[in-house]
Amino acid sequence: MTTTAADPLQTQYLTFCVGDEEYGVGILQAKEIIEYDTVTTVPNAPRFIRGVINLRGSVVPVVDLAVKFGRTPSPVTRRSCIVVVELQRDGQRTVMGIAADRVSQVAELAPGTIEPAPDFGTGVRSDWLQGLGRSDKRFILLLNTDRVLTTEEQQALPATTTDTTELPS
Repeated sequence: MTTTAADPLQTQYLTFCVGDEEYGVGILQAKEIIEYDTVTTVPNAPRFIRGVINLRGSVVPVVDLAVKFGRTPSPVTRRSCIVVVELQRDGQRTVMGIAADRVSQVAELAPGTIEPAPDFGTGVRSDWLQGLGRSDKRFILLLNTDRVLTTEEQQALPATTTDTTELPS
C-alpha cells in the first residue's frame, strides 16, 4: 500500500474529531470505541502519549493526536472517547487508543473521492496520511495508522500485541 493514496478496496472509514479537524481510519483498523475513562500516565513516555488503559486485561497506549501534530491537547469532555485501532508493529498486530473529542460517523468514501495527501496545509506529515477524503465541502484526513508512530516512537510504547499483555493483579 502506498502512503499517498487510500487502499482502493477500502470504502468505509470511522471518522472522529480532534480539535477542529476530522480524521478517519479504515473501518477494518477500528476495533472499538470506548468511553474516555481512567488513563494512567506513564513516566518518561513521549509527550503525545496520554498514558495507558486496561482493555480487558491488555495494556493499551493512548495517543493524543493533537499533541502529536503540534497542537494544544483537547480537554476531556463528556463526548471524549478513545478509538481503539489495530496497527502493524514489528510484524505483529498491536492495538493503540486514539484520544478523540468525539466520533463523527462511518463515512462511505468511494475511491474516486479520495485525493493524495498534499505536502502542505494539513498540519500533518503527508506520510502519516493515506489521503484526503472528500465529503460534501470538507475533507477528512485519512490516517495511515501504521505510520503515525515512527519505529522509534513505537518502541517507546508498552508492548501491546493482540496476544494480550496481562496487567498485574
